This record gives sequence, structure tokens and C-alpha cells, in this order.
Amino acid sequence: MLTPEQLHGYQRYAADFIVEHSASAILLDCGCGKTIITLTAIEALLRDRFEISRVLVICPIRVAQVWAEELSKWSHLRGLRYSIAVGTESQRRYALGVDADIYIVNRDVVPWLVENYAGNWRWDMLVLDELSSFKNPQAKRFKALLKVRPKVRRIVGLTGTPSSNGLMDLWAEYRLLDLGDRLGKFIGGYRSQYFRPDKTNGIIVYSYKPLPGAEERIYNRIADMTVSIRCTDVLRMPELISVPYEVSMSGEEKDVYTRLKQDLILSLPDGEVTASNAAALSGKLSQMSNGAVYTDDGDVVTIHSRKLDALEDLIEAANGKPVLVAYWFKHDYDRITERLRSIGVRYAKIDTEESISRWNRKMIPVGLIHPASAGHGLNLQAGGSTLIWFGLTWSLELYIQTNARLWRQGQVSSTVVIQHIVTKGTVDERILKALQQKEVTQDALMDAVKAQLGGAS
Repeated sequence: MLTPEQLHGYQRYAADFIVEHSASAILLDCGCGKTIITLTAIEALLRDRFEISRVLVICPIRVAQVWAEELSKWSHLRGLRYSIAVGTESQRRYALGVDADIYIVNRDVVPWLVENYAGNWRWDMLVLDELSSFKNPQAKRFKALLKVRPKVRRIVGLTGTPSSNGLMDLWAEYRLLDLGDRLGKFIGGYRSQYFRPDKTNGIIVYSYKPLPGAEERIYNRIADMTVSIRCTDVLRMPELISVPYEVSMSGEEKDVYTRLKQDLILSLPDGEVTASNAAALSGKLSQMSNGAVYTDDGDVVTIHSRKLDALEDLIEAANGKPVLVAYWFKHDYDRITERLRSIGVRYAKIDTEESISRWNRKMIPVGLIHPASAGHGLNLQAGGSTLIWFGLTWSLELYIQTNARLWRQGQVSSTVVIQHIVTKGTVDERILKALQQKEVTQDALMDAVKAQLGGAS
């Protein structure tokens, strides 16, 4: 069992910061140990300072078990009672009725939780694991949680991706944390103070851009309640190599892609493909870049096998080392598994506790993961050090979190390789560029509020 002495210096610093601040935002790179940091602070507030009595942790459903696992690892957390309230409504009600110190719920049930328990709210500390889940002020979970926020004496927001879509994300997150003290109580005031319209159509504003100096002013406003810690600053992280692996379509294949891009409708021998708007077009083009596309009837039409050939080459080049493959569309998964079977390569979908265990024991040569289900909370670093993106996602949050399944504390390899199979001349190139540009803004925020840890390690 691990002891408090085995905590890193930066982890003790962040835990003390939570203890000393009634509202705090802990911005941690994936793998830095945000769970044990928060639990250490909770233990001090419960047992030493007697400032709280019950804690509610709101997290992605797959992360709930991670909290339980951390509680069982550390000696100073021994005796802290927890209850995981997921599952059916009756199962949740039962778990919330158990006498415990820490209650862990899935973020998707927040509206139900508030509707049923607001009148008898028993939790005086709130932990938002993945604070970025509350970046949309129009979402039901944000509106519901805001109703009960005044009932909470202490609140902690945890995330590695606080502004995955830009600085506008920060308003809702900090509105929950400090009730609007720093960035204002209303999104309209935040926009007018720090932003100006960017893309417009008459009086309709589609996007905003920061005013000159706005980034620094925003960072200064939130700095007193925010700790930002990068793994590369405080841990000996493995080298990260991120490279594109380009493939090219034939002239005929590219012509099919271009016809849909220009006409928004494509007639193929096996069916018709229609893109009704820009978002639909982006999705269809992304599918075609990967090699197949859904018709209007839901059938799958194969366009090319360039990425499958590249994937086969990359797996062969790995020379027996396990590789993770991130896919996005169901037909990607179907086509990948068909190809792997044809060349005699064993694979497994990484989506259960058993498959995670087998992967980490290096029993799975090729692991297939979907970013939406593997983006948070999975520790996969023991099983391999190579991740191949077969199909990209526009979501910076899912992209960073998925990469962090391997590039994190505990990775034994000296190098982690992230490879992106990119079809030249397609939307793939735009997606990869957009992810890189968004990461610049993300990095600027993390650097601006970085913790001053001195010699802590």
C-alpha cells in the first residue's frame, strides 16, 4: 500500500492549495494524479480540519471506478467510505442513501440528481472531475448544477483541457466555481468585456475572437484560484513523438471525394450520399478520407483502402510491439477488424475491465479504442507505447485525453509515438491543423496560470 510520503511534491502542493481555497481549479496534464491529489485534500478536510462532512464527485462514468481504486491504494485514505451511484435509478437511489464520506456519480445524471435531491442537498463539497464537461452554459447539466451551487461550501474543478475550444469555454466553468466573481455572472458581459465578433452574417454572430490583451486579463482574473501543472515540468516523462503518415488517393478516388465536396450530393452504384449542411459535409468527407462512407440508406460504400494499407504497414513496422489504434466511425472499426483478420493479427476492442487488464499485460497485439469511450480515466500505459490515429476527431479534448492513455506517468518506455494516418488533400489535413492550433491556446492558458513549485518534484 502506498504512503503519503510517496506523493510527489507537486501533488502535495496541489492538495494543500485545495485545502486552503474554498473554490479552486486544478488544471493538470493527464497522468499527473489529479485523483490522488483531490482525495488527499478531502482526507485532510474531513479528518483533520472537520470542515466538510460529505463529498459529491461528478465524473465520466468510466472514471468512477478510478476513484475507488485510488482509495484502496493509499494508506492515508484507509477508512474513507465511498459509494458509487451509477446504474438504474433504483441503484442510484440506493447508493446515494448509503452512509458514506464520498459519493461518486456520473455527470449525465446531474439533472436527475438536482431534480430529486435539491430539497435535501447533503453534500457540502463538490468535485467536478473533468470540469470541461460543464463548459456549455446551455447544457442541462450546467443549468441544473448552478441551482444547487450556493448550497456547496467547497468546490474543486479538475481538468487537463480547460479551453479546448478557446477562451469562451472558461466562463461557464468558472461561473460554477466562483459563482461569477471573476469572469462575471452573465455570458453576455464576459463576451463584451473580453471579445469582439469574428464571423458574422448581418446581426448574427457565429464566433468571437479575443480583444487585444484579453487573454492576459482573463488569466490574471482567475490566477488566484487556479493551479496549472504540466507533467513535463514536474515528472520525467517519456519523449513524445507525434508524426503524420500520409497516404494518397488515386485520381479516380479523389474525384469521388471532390464531387461530394462541391455538389453536396454523390450518386454511387451502391447508393446516394447527401450532405445537408456544413457539419454533415465535414462528417461525410472525414468518412471518405478514412476509406468508406455511409449512404443515405445507412449502407456502407467503400471508397479506398489506402489507410488500411498504411495501418498494416505500421503494425508490421512495430515488429511485434503492441499498438493502440484509435478509430472514429463504426465502419472504420468493421473494416479494420476485417483487414486484421485477413492478415492473421490478433486484436481486441479496449472497452471493458477485462480487455484493459489484458492490454496492460501485453496480451493484445492490436488494441482498438474509440476516443469517446477511452478518452478519460483509462490507464493503458503498461501495455504499449504506440498509438495510431486511423481517423481523427475535431475534439481537442478527446484528442489530448486519448493520447494521454499512453503518454502519462508510469509509462515504462522512453518514447511514446503518436502516428496520424492522414489522407493528403482531404479534410484530414484541416482537422490535424485545427487540433494543433487549438492546442496553442490551450498551452497558453496552462502556462499563464502555472503553479510556482520551485524545487518540488
